[in-house]
Amino acid sequence: MKKNVDSSTLRICVMLLIAGLFMLWLVIPFILTILWSLVDKSQPWAWPDALPPALSFGRWVEVWTTTALPQALRNSYQLAPAVAIITLLLALPASWAFGRMEFTGKAAVQNAVLLPLVVPGFVIALFFSSLLNFIGVASRYWGILIGHSIILMPYAVRILTISFAQIRQDTIDAARDMGASHFQRFSVAWLPTLQPGIFAAFIIVFTLSIEEFAISYIIGSPDFTTVPTILYSYLGYKFIRPNAAVISIMLVVPNVILMLIAEKLMIRNPVSSFAAKG
Repeated sequence: MKKNVDSSTLRICVMLLIAGLFMLWLVIPFILTILWSLVDKSQPWAWPDALPPALSFGRWVEVWTTTALPQALRNSYQLAPAVAIITLLLALPASWAFGRMEFTGKAAVQNAVLLPLVVPGFVIALFFSSLLNFIGVASRYWGILIGHSIILMPYAVRILTISFAQIRQDTIDAARDMGASHFQRFSVAWLPTLQPGIFAAFIIVFTLSIEEFAISYIIGSPDFTTVPTILYSYLGYKFIRPNAAVISIMLVVPNVILMLIAEKLMIRNPVSSFAAKG
């Protein structure tokens, strides 16, 4: 009896700890961001006030009407789907090879594909901007598109590799023995396993492309602005916290929704979920 009571107490303590961490990590910062975005310009929020003295949507109107935010939103949401599609198309052959083949040096090649994840973003951005100038790519849109596709490819390769590895060879063989065509084998044995990984990889690359700053800033400035470049301008030398809070909400909320969708998709593929979070 005592053992059961101790176990229940431990479970309650763990749940309270998780709830406290969740509040500290997500809920409280998000509430503070909302409050900062609603601070009235005529009455600043400062110590020792626990809450803003006055709330209004003035900051939202100011950011929308006096900055390049509308164009930046269009740029970001035009760029991200193209990056996601190109990244997936480029990642599929490598993912198939890593997931379905055995060859000498496979582990080394897989580690090499993941290298962009450990190199600082500004180092890659500076090198990549020089490379684009060298090969004569003058379009800022195409420069950012290529740069995002390259630096985000490891995420797609990692997720799709696990998805390819999970395809059961006995299912493929059974479909072939029963006389199924190539398309029927693909739809029966390959597609059900690959589909969650493809959708999850698309959403993750899409989200990360919208949030990426270094390449977007170095290659795109000043003509091609994205939401993160405007956000960092308010967090930089200006440090206008309420305006930055407005843009943060516009940037974070859609991405949180997309990541929740990706999480739902990856529930159907637990190994992909682990790979994506890693």
